[in-house]
Amino acid sequence: MTLVANGLVALVAALHLYFLALEMFLWTKPTGLKVFGNTPEKARASAVLAANQGLYNGFLAAGLIWGLFHPHPAFGFQIKVFFLLCVVVAGLYGGYSVSRRIIMVQALPAAVALSLLWLS
Repeated sequence: MTLVANGLVALVAALHLYFLALEMFLWTKPTGLKVFGNTPEKARASAVLAANQGLYNGFLAAGLIWGLFHPHPAFGFQIKVFFLLCVVVAGLYGGYSVSRRIIMVQALPAAVALSLLWLS
């Protein structure tokens, strides 16, 4: 069970690294425009804000990776729980304020990982 839980934590971290790339580097590119449904004008106007958001997603990923590789399992568990809770809260707020799709893409995987982590 621990292996599955950690696999999901790693998946959530990978998703947030992907979000970082989309928001920091691909926001104004065709891929970013398509994923977020932006026009080139809207993307250019919001690029700095998106890059800041991407940086925060990178911090979430870094925290999850830190938890996965921490040499003390009990402390690593606490780190993973904290950062997964942060991801769930961010995903719920994004779902409320931007698009319900964010709940499915961000909050749900983190909630499942958190549940499995607690069960393991």
